[in-house]
Amino acid sequence: MTKRFKVVGIGNAIVDVITQSDDSFLDLMGIEKGIMQLVEKDRGELLYGAMENRVQAPGGSVANTLAGLGNLGLSTGFIGRVRDDALGRFYAHEMTEDGTVFVNAPVKEGELPTSRSMIFVTPDGERSMNTYLGISSEISELDVHPETAEDTEVMFLEGYLYDKDKGKAAFDRAAELTHKSGGKVGISLSDPFCVERHRDDFRRFVPDMDFVIGNEHEWESLYQTDLSAALEQAASECGLVVCTRSGSDVVLVQGDREATVPVNRVDPVDTTGAGDQFAAGFLYGYATGRDLETCGRMGTIAAGEVISHIGPRPEVDLKELFRKHGVAL
Repeated sequence: MTKRFKVVGIGNAIVDVITQSDDSFLDLMGIEKGIMQLVEKDRGELLYGAMENRVQAPGGSVANTLAGLGNLGLSTGFIGRVRDDALGRFYAHEMTEDGTVFVNAPVKEGELPTSRSMIFVTPDGERSMNTYLGISSEISELDVHPETAEDTEVMFLEGYLYDKDKGKAAFDRAAELTHKSGGKVGISLSDPFCVERHRDDFRRFVPDMDFVIGNEHEWESLYQTDLSAALEQAASECGLVVCTRSGSDVVLVQGDREATVPVNRVDPVDTTGAGDQFAAGFLYGYATGRDLETCGRMGTIAAGEVISHIGPRPEVDLKELFRKHGVAL
C-alpha cells in the first residue's frame, strides 16, 4: 500500500535571517566565525537589529532537506514546533507553499517565541550562525502522531534535537511507530559538538537506524577513533553509513558494499545548507531505491548547487540538474 508521505522529517523549525558581512563586523560583534552558536533572547535581538539587507526564509537543517526533496517532487511532511506568532505563521505558510505538509499547527499561547537563526555570510562563503532556539527545541513525543509516523516510508531525524530529553523521546516514538508500519528511519548526526554532548545516547540509538548521515568529524567523535576505524565500526552497527568530508570524496558503506563518490570542488558563494541539500539528494536516491553510488552522486550534485548562491535551499530544478550530470532518474 502506498503511504501518504515518502519522507517525513523531525527537526528544529527555525526562521533563517541571512545577511552578508565582513570579518571585521564578526570581530566587532563577538561572533565566532564558521560555526553555529546558541544565543539567548536578548543577544538574538541585538544581532537581529545589527543586520542590514536581511533575507528571511524558513530554515532548520531537516526542513531545508525537505525543501530539496519537495523540489525533486517527493511527498514530504515536517514535524516541527512554532508559536502562533508572526514568525511562526510565516514559517508554516512558507513550508506549505514549498510543498511540504506542516503537520502540526502553530501553538497558540506557546511558552516561547518562534525560533530564529541570524546567519552572517562572509566573502569567503563561510556562514556564522547565531541561533535562538525558542519553542522549536520543546518538541516532544506528544508532537509525533501515529497517523503521520505510520504513513511514512522514510523518517528523517535531526540530531540537534537530542539536546533535550523531550526531543529524544520524540525520536524514540517516531522510530518505533515508523518501523512498526514497515518504514525506514535515519538520523543526521548534525554537529560534532552535539555528538560529544550526547555520545552515549547516540551510540545506543544508532544501531536502531536504517541509515546515519554524518561528516568525518562527527563520525570520529561518535566512536572516539580515526575515521577508518569509526566507519568500520559504524557499518557493523547500523544499516547504511554515509560520511561527507568537506569537499573530499563521500563514502557510503552498507554491509560489505562500499561506494566512494568524488566531489567536484567549487569556490562557494555561501556554504549554508550544503549538508542539508546533500541529505536531500541522498534521501531522494535512498527513497526511490537507487544504488549507493547514485545516492551519493545525487547528494553531491544537490550540495554543489546550493553553495553556488546565497541561501540554504535549491534555486534550480534538481531533477534537471541530475540529468545534466548524467544521473539516471
